[in-house]
Amino acid sequence: MFSFDCREKPVRRRTVLGGALAGAAAAGVSTQMAYAAPGYTGDTLVVLSLRGGFDGLSAIVPIGDADYYKARPTIGVPKSQVIAGDGTFGLHPALAPLLPHWQNGKLAAVHAVGQPNPTRSHFAAMEAMENAAPGTSVRTGWLDRMLGVTGAAGALAGVSVGEAMPKRLFAGPSADVSMASIDQFTLAGESAKRPRAAALRAMYGDAPAPLSGPALAADRALAAAAPLKAAGYTPANGATYPDTELGAALRDVARLIKAKVGLATAAVDCGDWDMHEGLGTGVKGQRMYDNLTELALALAAFAADLGPDGMASVTLLTISEFGRRVAENGSRGVDHGHGNAMLLLGGGVRGGKVHTRWPGLAPGALVAGDLAATTDYRAVIGEVLQKRCGVGSLSQVFPGVAPSSFGVAAAR
Repeated sequence: MFSFDCREKPVRRRTVLGGALAGAAAAGVSTQMAYAAPGYTGDTLVVLSLRGGFDGLSAIVPIGDADYYKARPTIGVPKSQVIAGDGTFGLHPALAPLLPHWQNGKLAAVHAVGQPNPTRSHFAAMEAMENAAPGTSVRTGWLDRMLGVTGAAGALAGVSVGEAMPKRLFAGPSADVSMASIDQFTLAGESAKRPRAAALRAMYGDAPAPLSGPALAADRALAAAAPLKAAGYTPANGATYPDTELGAALRDVARLIKAKVGLATAAVDCGDWDMHEGLGTGVKGQRMYDNLTELALALAAFAADLGPDGMASVTLLTISEFGRRVAENGSRGVDHGHGNAMLLLGGGVRGGKVHTRWPGLAPGALVAGDLAATTDYRAVIGEVLQKRCGVGSLSQVFPGVAPSSFGVAAAR
């Protein structure tokens, strides 16, 4: 495995070599991508990590639950403001750019999801979410395990873009490299006068695989990315990505998908969801509203860029380390909680509805003041993996987890 991550972790040979893959990482957003072997025929799975603790109760509003409005007298989204309301749930108005996908059944939500061993620590929750094998001795990331099960491999088996990458998702034996962006993917110091790539090939060409693997994997990845850099990129179908870190990351994911490099999975990080104060009301200029607007615009541009044919073999889903508490606090925000909501977008998604086993928000239904998680987030992903990505048994990806039975995805 070859990787570069500028966040804290033990210094290893792969980390030192990875540091040579330079690029300006954008704070708060990153992308990791893994590329399939030619035989992979499943969907490209795009995993969007909403860092900081996404407030699913603001995004997918339980308008039919009176206790929601009792718990959030100032920041609750009024029934009159939601879109696509069905009397039980409604979408936050800032998600309006995604409304066409909801209406055509390609965008869905799953509510009251969470981790089996909840914690209110960002770092512990992130680590558990990306490892996704609590109570076992498994220490790899679940996307790395997915790649192993599907046989996805190659020169660009895994790519991380940006500084704030979800480093544990791809921890394990599958190859991954790092880039700030496709256009900035280069070997630091490489020039005609300083041919560092050639020097690496010469240095490690005859070395044993454990030594040569990282350097030669990096060299192959650079060579594979070179044609994309040379070709440049213009989004299709009039798609206009927002000038945000998330927009840039999803633009690169779409670029790689359309280049048919065999992309099996991409993981994108999007931060700034830790809203202890000033979450705001459901109008423009408020923090949650503006964040959701940026999210919706980026996702809408991604779907437009790929078009219906491209999205037919793509499934994008969101995860977050935990949700927020049901009751608002004195600063008109919400503190760390548990139960949350996921979004799913793609050609194989059965959307236009909220899939859930809703526990309710009455005080007696809460878990230490939090929305109860009635569905393991891994079960939702497991359904997608089986129906869209060609994974059979989930035992090697999510030990001990059965796929959800919501029917949130159609079989390929």
